[in-house]
Amino acid sequence: MSQTAKKYLGIYINAGVNSWNMSSFYLTCIATILLATFINAFQPYLFTEIMHIPKSEHGSITGQLNFWGEMAIIATVGVWGAVSDKIGRRTVLCLGFLIVALAIYLYPRATSIEDLYLYRVIYGVGIAAATCMIVTLVADYAKDESRGKAAGLQGVCNGVGAVIALFVILRLPQVFQNGGASSVEAGLTTYNIAAIISVLVAIAAWFGLKAHVKHKDHGNENIGKKIVNGIRAAKDPGIALAYGASFVSRANLTIVGAFMTLWLSNYGTSEVGMTSAEALKRAGVIVAIAQGCALLAAPFFGILTDKINRVSALLIALFISFIGYCSTYFITDPFGGAMIIVVVIIGISEIGGIITSGVLIAQQTPTENRGAVIGIFNLSGAIGILVSSIVGGYLFDHWHNSGPFVFVGLCALIVFVWGLVVAKKVVPLNFKKVTPTKQSVFADAN
Repeated sequence: MSQTAKKYLGIYINAGVNSWNMSSFYLTCIATILLATFINAFQPYLFTEIMHIPKSEHGSITGQLNFWGEMAIIATVGVWGAVSDKIGRRTVLCLGFLIVALAIYLYPRATSIEDLYLYRVIYGVGIAAATCMIVTLVADYAKDESRGKAAGLQGVCNGVGAVIALFVILRLPQVFQNGGASSVEAGLTTYNIAAIISVLVAIAAWFGLKAHVKHKDHGNENIGKKIVNGIRAAKDPGIALAYGASFVSRANLTIVGAFMTLWLSNYGTSEVGMTSAEALKRAGVIVAIAQGCALLAAPFFGILTDKINRVSALLIALFISFIGYCSTYFITDPFGGAMIIVVVIIGISEIGGIITSGVLIAQQTPTENRGAVIGIFNLSGAIGILVSSIVGGYLFDHWHNSGPFVFVGLCALIVFVWGLVVAKKVVPLNFKKVTPTKQSVFADAN
């Protein structure tokens, strides 16, 4: 039996992939960003109301938490990618969500900073599995010519997840306190809800994603060799550039979630006289504007990435990142109108970097080693988060609240110049113009 090429919301999908698989995948996209946004954005409340940590230490502790979380990601993301080539994306993704659920449950129950670091390591192991599989599944499920649209819809889901975290989850402590709960009880209940969400998504993903099919030609290759192949793949200038872009784009997401919320929350409690819950709510609104703009910009970048050269699309995103992040240096009132303009630019650049770098790496990656290469792609992102967290935490405490953002903006400028230099050397791998053709709906998907 055969039929014309299948589509899902305008996206050409590979044979063997159905609408239920795609819908389940996009649910995991929403949940991944929701949980990643939550764990960073809710930290000021944890520090202040549950652990009673002095504000003067918040920046450095935030940096250290990101450091240990990213160390865990660095240690495991390449392995998760290679393992997924052998046991399947679905299994790795579901394990990731279950590990994240455990970490979120333990997080507010830390009795010391050292405990908190340990739980962040557990979280890092889980989120490494989830984020690596998200990028890999875009390449698995969507045809190359539609991966921009597929990534654009993923970006919309990212925005939805972030907005839910900021507008719904972050407001729960105030709701619970209005109902008579103490600040500690309200915080614990909020963390429990986030952990339950992670478990439910793991269950939904198990039943909704495509089951693994072992390929005879590369299923028996050992994991170590796959990881080495992922590193060696950087000989391709397109893959190397995508690795560099991942360094910047993943740092974008964490810097906004961790340091923007911290900056705004501390300003609200120290300068405006707000309570922690009120300041967190106000911070959530401003950060949500960035994520809302990311949501709106995602389809634009998705379509743009399919319409023009993918390196060119990446360069546009990188230049916008440079402008947006470095502009924070000139902000004097983070609750003022100028900050709104800046976070709009940041939101647009954030999603642009994620989409364009993800589509570029998918375009340049051979099917048989896709999980391993995208694992190294995510590893580069983890290193970017690690470096920006440590440097950003130091700059936040010792120089300026905009320090983490200025640092990331300058990194974006460096990769932008790199992209200009190698742009003509990047040759798309097996690129074919899409035309609806006859194909078996039961054919194996990569």
